[in-house]
Amino acid sequence: MDSRQLMVSPATALTFIWGGAVVASGLAIVAAPQPLRLGVPLIAHLTGMLAGYGVTVMLALMSRAPALERGVGADRLARWHATGGRAIVFLMLIHGGTATVAWATRQGMGLWAAFIEVMRMPGLIAATAATLIFVLIGVISARSMRRKVRYETWHALHLLTYLAVALSFAHELAGPDLAGHRLAQVFWSLLYTAGFGLVLRYRVLAPILLAWRHRLRIDHIRTEGKGVASIILRGRHLDELNAQPGQFFRFRFLSRTTWLSSHPFSLSAPPHHQFLRITVKAIGDGTELIHSLQPGTRVIAAGPYGAMTAARRQAHGVLLIAGGIGITPMRALFETLPPTAGRITLLYRASSPEEVLFREELQQIAGHRNARLIFLVGPSSDPANAVTARNLTHMVPDLTARDVYICASPKFSAAVRTALTKAGLPGRQLHQEEFSF
Repeated sequence: MDSRQLMVSPATALTFIWGGAVVASGLAIVAAPQPLRLGVPLIAHLTGMLAGYGVTVMLALMSRAPALERGVGADRLARWHATGGRAIVFLMLIHGGTATVAWATRQGMGLWAAFIEVMRMPGLIAATAATLIFVLIGVISARSMRRKVRYETWHALHLLTYLAVALSFAHELAGPDLAGHRLAQVFWSLLYTAGFGLVLRYRVLAPILLAWRHRLRIDHIRTEGKGVASIILRGRHLDELNAQPGQFFRFRFLSRTTWLSSHPFSLSAPPHHQFLRITVKAIGDGTELIHSLQPGTRVIAAGPYGAMTAARRQAHGVLLIAGGIGITPMRALFETLPPTAGRITLLYRASSPEEVLFREELQQIAGHRNARLIFLVGPSSDPANAVTARNLTHMVPDLTARDVYICASPKFSAAVRTALTKAGLPGRQLHQEEFSF
């Protein structure tokens, strides 16, 4: 099997993650004061080791390793990363507090004096700075804050995570859990080396190597609708990417105003050996700037990523559901799902006729493939546009016997998932990935 097609299933990934947590807990228990008692010192040891271990897991989850991206899926990895990140910040804060209390109790001094003394220990100032960085990133990643922060700002601040990890590492090696335990220190060092190695391999080196090999540039930009444009990219040897309809790349456009940020965009047409097409809606400063780029602009593309491909099919029959700009991966799948996919239906929701993208292309594909195309256009207050179990089963009577792929806004996706569940669709037949930050 091509190594680029290897996949790690969610169950396998979780088994390794929890197995590592057990090992880290074991190291903490061995290093804790004996005889072992449930109390502040033990909590300090456990939370410190689990926080340190959790950091390495976060590095691996967001390293963009293809085996994880294809097997677990980008959206699930992002959810695990968000949940794990909150847990790590919580563990770090508990560790800092309980470690100070334990030292104060052991030395018979006040908390403030104990805090001053603890801060003089090796690596503690750097570890405290790391904790503050993690707290900052946790705050800006909270849902209420993400709505107020530009993607570019969020992305730039998130890069401080690597600095925080580096700052905390010295304290972990010199801390009471690992100090004096040579094998444990070697194991911990290898764990961090592996995490940073994955990040270096797939987030830094891979895009550079792909850029050199494929030489992607903007060929031309075509307006598709109000605030929406297709970016046609020309390159070399693009068949070597093994990209599949339904997948996405993270694109970095190398212009003076856009080179700092990368954005995830799905392919809006089947990949060609010389061209890739993505379709971008201007929903912020970064995407608006992309619309104004000139032909010839160099592009770095990392990927392909994503597991929402034809290979995920379980049933004989497919329903594709798209909302707004979510039509991009659905349009590529609509054209390329194999004949073995059975009956194919595309349901496309848009607020107005002007927001319907690729109308002529979709109609041509539907006619050529003898597939069904359903447009739900107009206000959501119209009962005919309501996404309910009753409406879906009326439009697609054999709904529960099909695979369903969804790409839409979080609100519309949630309504569709609720309706599909009420209609009796088995969970294994539902396929979705979200790229919201």
